[in-house]
Amino acid sequence: MTRRADGKEKRSRVLDSACEVFSERGYHAATVADICQRAGANVAAVNYYFGDKSTLYVEAWQQTYKQCSRPDSSGVAGNPPEEQLRVYIYSLIKDFSDQGASGQFTRLYLMELANPTGLIHNLWHELIEPRRQVLLEIISKIMGVEVTAETVLFCDMSIVNQCRTLLTIRRSDLEYLLAQPLSTELINRLADHITTFSLAGIKAVVKN
Repeated sequence: MTRRADGKEKRSRVLDSACEVFSERGYHAATVADICQRAGANVAAVNYYFGDKSTLYVEAWQQTYKQCSRPDSSGVAGNPPEEQLRVYIYSLIKDFSDQGASGQFTRLYLMELANPTGLIHNLWHELIEPRRQVLLEIISKIMGVEVTAETVLFCDMSIVNQCRTLLTIRRSDLEYLLAQPLSTELINRLADHITTFSLAGIKAVVKN
């Protein structure tokens, strides 16, 4: 019984470490050795408990999603699309900077978006597409005219990539560049800036 409990605890440690390492480095840069070292386990533990690195990655996605809080939709429905965009961007930035499960899942999402693995096709459509559709619909409403799906997708990519700054730059480096801590007030100001910048860009696209 004790051996079974120890095995369950070790498996849990490896999975928790995988969630951290994959969200920090992405699938391709993360190594089994990194994950096991952080978990205090032998590298053989991944094969024993999960089969291989790719299966571990899929389970890390599932666990992180279950543990993270769902995006707050309050302040979105019923408001003008411009305000909906601001709320969406704020939620995204807040998730990026979160050090808990919400931040882990958002960083996993962005890592997969930047360097697709092809390992989570089903999970992507189940967990990510609904979230992406919200932003695509907001952008379409702001445009107010008929545009191609490609144009909307380009705007979507532009907005998300502005928010990805919090992922591509280490927190300490970002705070150094901004000369201040990444506080709630700063996140609010950054969200407002990205919203203003994005709205101007969307309007410029419509004029063209």
